[in-house]
Amino acid sequence: MDFTGHEGWLIGFIIGAVVVLVVVVLVVSILALAWRIGTQAGSILSGLQQAERKQLNETIESALAVIAGLKRGRARLGG
Repeated sequence: MDFTGHEGWLIGFIIGAVVVLVVVVLVVSILALAWRIGTQAGSILSGLQQAERKQLNETIESALAVIAGLKRGRARLGG
C-alpha cells in the first residue's frame, strides 16, 4: 500500500495493531489463569472431600465411644 500523504492512516493502523496485540495478550493470559484456577479448584475440592470423610469417620467413632460409655454406665447403675 502506498501511504504517501496519508501518514495519519499509517500511524492509525500501527496503533490499532498494537492495541489488538495487547488485548490478545491480556485475554490469553486471563484464560490461562482461569484454566489454572479451574485445575486447582478440582484438586482443592478433592482434598476437602477426603478431609470431610476422615472427620466424619472420626466423629462417628467418637459418638460410638460415647454411646458405649453411656451403655456401660447405665448397666452399672442397674438400668
